Amino acid sequence: MPTIPVLRPICAALVMCVLASGAAPAGGRDAAAPEGFIALFDGRSTQGWHLYGRRGQPVAGWSVRDGALLRSGAGGDLVSDARFGDFELRLEWKIAPGGNSGVFYRVREDDAPIYHSALEYQVLDDRRHPDARNGADRRAGALYGLYPPAGAAARPAGQWNAARIVARGDRVEHWLNGVRVAAFEIGSQDWNARLARSKFKDWPGFAGARRGAIALQDHGDEVAYRNIAIRALDR
Repeated sequence: MPTIPVLRPICAALVMCVLASGAAPAGGRDAAAPEGFIALFDGRSTQGWHLYGRRGQPVAGWSVRDGALLRSGAGGDLVSDARFGDFELRLEWKIAPGGNSGVFYRVREDDAPIYHSALEYQVLDDRRHPDARNGADRRAGALYGLYPPAGAAARPAGQWNAARIVARGDRVEHWLNGVRVAAFEIGSQDWNARLARSKFKDWPGFAGARRGAIALQDHGDEVAYRNIAIRALDR
């Protein structure tokens, strides 16, 4: 995915202010997940999370401000300690102008980059980031590189968006701001055709896991996440 030039310090500070505005109070909704859900983020710390491939090491590049998790510097993808099979994930995200990030799921940690195996719910400033012009399957809410979103658009950069991911076996749904924008079945004829046309075809482990972690992507841009909650759907 294309990258964005590094912001000058004064611009970076302004971006951080934009991201932090409107966030839930620390210890707010994140600490009290919806009924049937568990909070993955306590609104106060990075407890329960680690950097990809660096479990047990200090978390760099991510900070907490006003109840939101912010990608505030170079560090790496932030991965949940907990692993899940079938699940429903809910969270809110806010991207900086021109920013790019994503929510990985069914993450399997190994020596390969995270995107060689995990699926990605795209988080993007569709209006400014050049990736949005590289195909509809690069826009916010997409299964990155495979399934474009349909029926809803992300709110402008600097505003909160609601994401929901439902994964039951091979069937997965992506929701954006209350609208189901993508639905697919891993291993279906349609899936296999799309996969064969994508870069993922060269990575044998892609989408192979049925149990894994949740991860927030460090793509080098400023992004904020809050109200991250999940419920298991395993029978």
